Amino acid sequence: MSKRLFVGSIAWGTTNDGLKRHFEQVGPVEEATVLMDKMTGRSRGFGFVTMANDADGDAAVSKLNGSELDGRKLVVSEARPREERAQM
Repeated sequence: MSKRLFVGSIAWGTTNDGLKRHFEQVGPVEEATVLMDKMTGRSRGFGFVTMANDADGDAAVSKLNGSELDGRKLVVSEARPREERAQM
């Protein structure tokens, strides 16, 4: 089963491909996404990576939390389930 990770403190210039390559050091990556601001088109400074299995996900958290990518030290943790927002 795959494991989704939260990645914070991403540099403004980091791309989805760059993020994916960084996490592939640990194991197969199913998806890597840097979240972009809809209004400005600029990175929001965080994203998500889905590792192919739980073991690689756990290894990525322990090995890549605090690692440097594009001049910034990443914050890597297991993603929490998305909370439902109240509709207005």
